[in-house]
Amino acid sequence: MATRHLVPLPLPLFKNISSRSIRGSLLSPLRFASSSSMASPPPKKVLVPIANGTEPMEAVITIDVLRRAGADVTVASAEKDLRVEACWGIKIVADALVSDCTDSSFDLISLPGGMPGSATLRDCGALQSIVKKQAEKGGLYAAICAAPAVALGSWGLLQGLKATCYPSFMEKLPSEAIKVESRVQVDGRVATSRGPGTAIEFSLALVEQLYGKEKADEVAGPMVMRPHHGAEFAMTELNSIDWKINNTPQILVPIANGSEEMEAVMIIDILRRAKANVIVASVEDKLEIVASRKVKLVADMLLDEAVKLQYDLIVLPGGLGGAQAFSTSEKLVDLLKKQAKSKKLYGAICASPAMVLEPHGLLKGKKATAYPAMCNKLSDPSECENRVVVDGNLITSRGPGTSMEFALAIVEKLFGRQNALNLAKTLVFI
Repeated sequence: MATRHLVPLPLPLFKNISSRSIRGSLLSPLRFASSSSMASPPPKKVLVPIANGTEPMEAVITIDVLRRAGADVTVASAEKDLRVEACWGIKIVADALVSDCTDSSFDLISLPGGMPGSATLRDCGALQSIVKKQAEKGGLYAAICAAPAVALGSWGLLQGLKATCYPSFMEKLPSEAIKVESRVQVDGRVATSRGPGTAIEFSLALVEQLYGKEKADEVAGPMVMRPHHGAEFAMTELNSIDWKINNTPQILVPIANGSEEMEAVMIIDILRRAKANVIVASVEDKLEIVASRKVKLVADMLLDEAVKLQYDLIVLPGGLGGAQAFSTSEKLVDLLKKQAKSKKLYGAICASPAMVLEPHGLLKGKKATAYPAMCNKLSDPSECENRVVVDGNLITSRGPGTSMEFALAIVEKLFGRQNALNLAKTLVFI
């Protein structure tokens, strides 16, 4: 058995978050509510605008994590249509148009990055008006990647505040902002962050601003986060074989109603960045699926069409409902069995190793990991504590918080360690 390490992450979670925001989170108005009232407080309302060219990981991770915390998140399109094509060909369907939200009140507005998505958000007059009103009333607002510089900075909403953004956009931050290179920076009512690789940290910081640290920790726990960002990320490899493909790797990522959107989007995004040809196939009877946290994603084709093609690798995202749909899909299970029988590559994360691979005999003689609560379903749980496990032509992983490591491990196996390291740096994961 060999454990191969990439490089350590230098900063702990939430380092450089302003103490002002932490003190502020303890003074939530809900704490002053009458003790005689037994009614549950209304959920915090959050706006996440998206556009063509939005960075999908940053958008979807923010939406997913905030919904895990109980927030009422509205995904609003800054385009003329609800459906947007984010970066890397990932298609997301919004809940509303930004123009529909002008009379609404929000506890938080959070802008994902990506180009040209950030520029479209900047140029959306309705969104600019909404965010400026949010700032004037002292509400929370946030941005990640290119959006702090391109949108918030151009709107004059970073004046005198510490702010960070994607490294190549640091020079575009306005001179009146105090530029810092934190992975996540909170200054008062404003939060900023660096890129896709910091999106989970950023989203948990937003949960802390809305609900307090205890809630942020509660949300982080089931996601299988790293204990701290100073730790190295690694894959545990057994029975090592060469994964090198002569041509562009052809990869199938199935999705279904109830699939975990963070896991699906991180896998698709990162593998497409690495120049693999990724086909996203819906196991449902239509292209649009509703993922586990109600993010609406649109597949490239139906599984009926996808099964006619050949794949170097098939990767299953998790999510309870999605894994159940995969396990009951005869066509997908048959395809997976043919993949394994022909010694081709296959993998799964979260619930899918235990709910799809195990019951269909696809882990026989293999070591695997899975979501912690599902490990008791594995016939051999001996490697379950490892975050990413590669056994010959099989790769498995644990959950949303290990998805980036999982996808980067696939990149390393297909394209080499240096390419995985370079991509991890581009993502601002390391």
